[in-house]
This record gives sequence, C-alpha cells and structure tokens, in this order.
Amino acid sequence: MTTYQFLLFDLDHTLLDFEAAEEAALTEMLLEVGVEDVEAYKDYYKPMNQQLWRDLEAKKITKPELVKTRFALLFDHFDHQVDGEAMGMLYEKHLGQQGQTYLGAHELLEDLIAAGYEIYGATNGITAIQEGRMARSSISPLFKHIFISEQSGTAKPDAAYYDWISANIEGFNKEKALMIGDSLTADIRGGHNAGIDTIWYNPKKQVNNSGLEPNYTVHDYDGIRKILLA
Repeated sequence: MTTYQFLLFDLDHTLLDFEAAEEAALTEMLLEVGVEDVEAYKDYYKPMNQQLWRDLEAKKITKPELVKTRFALLFDHFDHQVDGEAMGMLYEKHLGQQGQTYLGAHELLEDLIAAGYEIYGATNGITAIQEGRMARSSISPLFKHIFISEQSGTAKPDAAYYDWISANIEGFNKEKALMIGDSLTADIRGGHNAGIDTIWYNPKKQVNNSGLEPNYTVHDYDGIRKILLA
C-alpha cells in the first residue's frame, strides 16, 4: 500500500466520457438552432475548441473569452453571425445534461474508497456544466468534494489552484496527495508546479514529448489499482 491519502482526480477524459457528452450536446444544440450540416459543424468545432482550451492553459486567453467566443467563431467559419454568448449558454444547457462515465470508473473509485483513500475532483471545467454532469453521473456520490477551477479564479496547472484545494481539505498534506489525470499540460504540469506526485492516465498510449515526467504512467484503471491497491 502506498503512503498516499488524498487522490485528486481530473474529470474529463479521465473519469467522465467527454467525447460522448460533447457529441450528444453538440448534436442536440445544432439541431435545435436549425443547422442542416451538423457533422460539418462538429468536425470544425471539436479541434478548434481543443485549441482554445490549450490557449487557456497557456494563459493566452481567459475563461470568459473562451466561453463567449467559441461558438461565434464556429458559426463565422460557416458565414453565419450569431450571439456567441447566447449560443454558448444553449450548449452549456445541453452539455450539463450529459453524465456519461467511462466503463469501470465507478468501480475504481469504490475500490479506492474501500481501501481508505479520500477522493476529490480537480477540474478546469465550467461550474454549471460540471455540476450538471456530475449530478447525472453514477460517480458523484463517491467524491468528498469537486474543486472546479472557475470557483477559485485559478486553474490547472497553476500552483495557486492547488493551494486553494489544500486550504479547503482538512488535514491536507501535499506529500500524501496524488494528482491523477490525462493531460500532461494541465494535470501533470499542475502536480509538478504544486509539489504533488502525479499519475498520467494515458489510455491512448500517446508519446510524451512534453519534457514533463509523471511519477507514474498507466494505460487503464487496472494500472491505477496496481499503484494504489498493491
């Protein structure tokens, strides 16, 4: 058994199936506003949105800029002008109704809790969306608390985000904490910045060219079990 006590789990792409949620929410939203070529809009939006989130992590844009502009940029690409903020709110409504998790996520968290670990969420997602999705997921009751960056004014990978978490967990000790997530730039860099050990959850077996070295790398939930439940 390891000496860890406080497990900080990223949500999207680690426990929550964001791809499934995004696919459903985008389809519903675009159909609602009368878009005919839904697939073309989705194909353009997804990589664009991913780049905006990378820009946010790099502090090239702010969270309000991302939220208010991404759909204006999408529709502008197809020569349509829309109120980006209003469209964003409509998308958030649909996305907040999606609670899909990865197969085995619930069982993993149950096993960790049974072994005595404290489970927390650590997400850069938008408050209204993440709260809605978690409420509709099977894993929500298993967390002691979900730390949503928007509520703190800081975000992964900033050390200040982890300072906020530390201040809000009784008895928190960074030496007994572990950050678990799929993003090298947000989760692993965040753990490094905060002095917290990390597990890189890498189910797609991506090559790490970031220069960042996680303490552990796993490709499935059993890999996490081997580290924490051995």
